Amino acid sequence: MKTEEVGQSILETWSVDEVAEAFAKGEIVVIDVRTPQEYMFEHIEGALLMPMAFFKADALPGQSEKRIVFHCGSGVRSEKVARAAIEAGMARVAHLEGGFGAWKGAKQPYIGTNMATGAPHRVT
Repeated sequence: MKTEEVGQSILETWSVDEVAEAFAKGEIVVIDVRTPQEYMFEHIEGALLMPMAFFKADALPGQSEKRIVFHCGSGVRSEKVARAAIEAGMARVAHLEGGFGAWKGAKQPYIGTNMATGAPHRVT
């Protein structure tokens, strides 16, 4: 995990392996900041959706029980959202390095769309 001090806060950049392990253990909440269309086409199973266009830091749950890790397609939008959360007063924020592209590149499971039927299916 990479860390960066931003004022009094910490911005963390997590690797795919770190996110996958913590998510499997139920230690984190993964929040997808891509568009609803991107999410519907394919997403990390169990990730919540809060599109960047509608992002409101004050609507985020607290992190007393589980940490929040943002992700997007490449890591650019999730870093912007993480920095916005810091500006709104969150002390420690994390995002997935390389985003969903890195997740898929690491062969982590996700929910995709069966192009023949249009139905969602698990991709492993």
